[in-house]
Parts: sequence; structure tokens; C-alpha cells
Amino acid sequence: MKTLYFECNMGAAGDMLTAALLELLPNKDEFVEKLNALGIHGIKYEAVKTEKCGITGTHMNVTYNGEAEHEHHHEHEHDHHHHSGMHEIEHIVSHLNVSKKVRTDILAVYDLIAQAESTVHGRPVTEIHFHEVGTMDAIADVTAVCMLIEAIAPDKIEASPIHVGSGSVKCAHGILPVPAPATERLLRGIPIYGGAVKGELCTPTGAAILRHFVTHFGDMPVMSVEKTGCGMGQKDFEAANCVRAMLGEQQGSRDSIVELCCNLDDMTPEALGFAQERIFEAGAADVFTAPIYMKKSRPAVLLTCLCAQEKKDSVVSAIFKYTTTIGIRETLCERYVLDRKEQTVATKYGDIRVKYSSGHGVNRAKPEYDDVAAAAKAAGVSIGEIVKEIK
Repeated sequence: MKTLYFECNMGAAGDMLTAALLELLPNKDEFVEKLNALGIHGIKYEAVKTEKCGITGTHMNVTYNGEAEHEHHHEHEHDHHHHSGMHEIEHIVSHLNVSKKVRTDILAVYDLIAQAESTVHGRPVTEIHFHEVGTMDAIADVTAVCMLIEAIAPDKIEASPIHVGSGSVKCAHGILPVPAPATERLLRGIPIYGGAVKGELCTPTGAAILRHFVTHFGDMPVMSVEKTGCGMGQKDFEAANCVRAMLGEQQGSRDSIVELCCNLDDMTPEALGFAQERIFEAGAADVFTAPIYMKKSRPAVLLTCLCAQEKKDSVVSAIFKYTTTIGIRETLCERYVLDRKEQTVATKYGDIRVKYSSGHGVNRAKPEYDDVAAAAKAAGVSIGEIVKEIK
């Protein structure tokens, strides 16, 4: 599996992620020309070779009307932040010469930022003005990252826990603690840490990009690294201020899943079956039961639900709503999984979806039962005949 891993030991920002990903391409100069050809109003991209603590990498210098990003001052934001609302962002993005996927990714990243700002400031998304992240250079950063992800086309994206820095940061609303409230909101549920470095290491733009694209945060997986890119930040610290992007092959993968359990001794089979269906609809990956005996040898059922971390709240609500339990046990499980993909295979009985699994020395293929059963019924043949056609 083609895996992209971000090492965020010094946080993450849009320009750092852009530069790190750019270094993974064989045709860096051509891609920068492609970025400049987008025609984002007033924006110019320039990839500059930079050294931090003896390590060479790339800094993506983005200028707006000839001024570098760090030259803008918040007291003049009314000049620079003239495209600040979500409606204006959508208008700009709709006119970019990019693919539908890239356009969707850009708007998804900005939607995350808008939702975070809305929650922090207690105002509707329609009234949110993005300040730092609403500038044209931030649009340029988000667009570049989305285009680079499309060009690299990894099967999976993972990242390390994120170093957010410490102390305070000056922004449009005044002096705020690090991580800034919107950044902290964007990083909810993601492993982060502070430290001795004073300053903001992870920006809202960087946080939103990682939240959108990364599927797992943790230690670097076992993988054969083929390329590494170093995206350098603007500031200098004792540690190299960079994001590293590593691209390579991973055999099999791992992730984490939440296990939610409860004991039930007062539900009919029909009610329990109905509850399982509703829990699946709430986002559970799997729901199953097992017979158990409780105190005084009372027969009961152990209900177990597996779900992704981001689906946990809705699944918990469904368990309480549709079962009689008054308590739920939670366990966060690390698991090893095979790489999975689905393809449609054409047969004389019609198209059949086939699920392929590989990794850890294993290769498997399994046709989708619903497709096989429907084809067998329509053709008046056995399921075995359909499966034989696929193989």
C-alpha cells in the first residue's frame, strides 16, 4: 500500500506541508509553474532551497501582490483580508482550474475551519470571517496541498502526534494561548503535545489540512520509504523547523477502533434485532451479540459495537436510545488490518463487485454476496456458478 506519513515534530502549517509534498515529486519546477498558472489573484509561488540546523529542504514562498505572508500586519487586515467569508472562498475556488476532487477537498478543509471558528466565537458559519486563514496566501496553501495530494495519490495518509508549541500568539482577536482556540478545536481527538518551544507551531490551516486528509495519527508504520520531503517553516528554533513527508510502501496496515459493550438481560430478540439495525445506521462498523450469564446465573446477552473514533458519540447515543442498558463500557483497540480495495468484475451474468485484501503475506478475493445472489437469481443458476465465472 502506497503510504504517505507526515512527521509533525515541529507542528504543521500550510506552506510547510506544501513544500514537503513538493519535494516528493520528480518534476518540482513544472508543478510550481502549474500552481502559478492557476491565476489565483495576486498570488505567486516560489520554491526556495533552505537550510535549518544543517538539514536542507524547501520553503514555499507565497507572495500576495509582491508581499510575503509574514509581512502582513493584522492592523491592516481590512486591506488584505477582503475575501474573508465562506461565500467569498467558495466563489474563488469555483473559478480555479482544478479537478472536481481538488475543489471538493479545498472546500472541505475550509468547512472544517469555518465550523471550528463558528464554535469558538459562538456565531453562525455565515457570519465567520477567517482572518489569518482567510487570506489569499492561505487559499494558495490549501489549494497547493490538495493538488499535491492528488498528484502523489497515496493509498493511505498517516501522521505523527502534532507538536503545537506553547506560550501565546498574537492574532486578529488579540493575544491568545497556544494552541489558538480554533486550532485546538480542529485538533480535538488527535494526539497533540506542547513542550519547551515558545510560539505557535501548528496553524489553523495546517490543523485543518491534517484533519481532512490523515486517517491515523501515531508512530510511523513499518514501511519501505522511497522518498522524503522536508518542508521548512519561516522561523528558526533550536530544532529544525520542518515537516517531513515520507512516501513508501506499507505491507498491511494498522489503525484504532473503539469497542463499546453492554450487558442486556431484559430485551426480546425482536427488540434487540431492531436495535442492532439502528446502531449500524448510526455509524457502527460491526455489531454483534454473544450469550452470557450474569449474577444469580441469569441468562443475558453481551452487545458489542465497533466503530471509528469520530462515530463514537452517535453510536453511544443509539445504544442508549434503542437498548435498555444504563451503562456502556468503552475500550480503544489498536488493530492490524489487511489493505482493502473493491473492483467491479464484468461477467456473462453481469457486473460483480469483488473485495480484494492483501498484506502480511496474504492475498484474498471475495465477491460481494448481494451482487452474486442477485445475478444467480436473475440467471436461474447457483451461487457457485457465479463465483466460478469470477475466478
